[in-house]
Amino acid sequence: MMVEEKFYSDRERLVQALTHDCACALQKGIKEHGQASFLVSGGSTPEPVYRELSKRPLPWQQINVALVDERWVEPGASGSNQTFIEKSLLQNYAAEAPFLGMKNAHATAAAGQADCERAYAELLRPFDVCVLGMGNDGHTASLFPHAEGLEAALDPKSPQLCRAITAQQSEVTGSHTERMTLSLSAILQARDIKLLITGEEKLRVYREALLGSDELAMPVRSILKQGLNSVSVYWAP
Repeated sequence: MMVEEKFYSDRERLVQALTHDCACALQKGIKEHGQASFLVSGGSTPEPVYRELSKRPLPWQQINVALVDERWVEPGASGSNQTFIEKSLLQNYAAEAPFLGMKNAHATAAAGQADCERAYAELLRPFDVCVLGMGNDGHTASLFPHAEGLEAALDPKSPQLCRAITAQQSEVTGSHTERMTLSLSAILQARDIKLLITGEEKLRVYREALLGSDELAMPVRSILKQGLNSVSVYWAP
């Protein structure tokens, strides 16, 4: 199993370490290919990392920022990951970065999947960095337990990068059950997969994910146990 645990005594140290590691990986991509791709997740946990990164004078015009997943809501609406990334990461120096969102003009995620796929196929691969989070239910990206569309999204051999998902409504999903997400095969096309978790409860869920094998019950297992790419797990209390 290719999981590297980077555990820190406090969140400030975690933020500094993950910011540094993301910046180095993006610079490496630019040095090798003239550009880099940075796949980002929403949520309060990575927010301080994005704010810190935005202040780094990287060649942001050459860093393509793209979402890992999105609720099927208009930008500006409550829960929009696009709006969250615009307000947290795409500020300061990083305001110059090209950005690719997932929500498009289609009424449903299923109807919008083909357009999303075409847009993501334009990104340079392998992706340089993919930042993932994890919920207390064991989801990552918008790969939710037993969601409609989950099995297809977890097919590691699928050529599809983007998948429409309908989650089962829960405390974790809230009312926004219709999502677009990167597929497992897309995430595994990232050279650097970084899973960010904080707090004792998520540490317990992470350990549970490592022990079991049912990926439909805890989709984060599909990332942790795939054995093809190394995954760095960042944690602080």
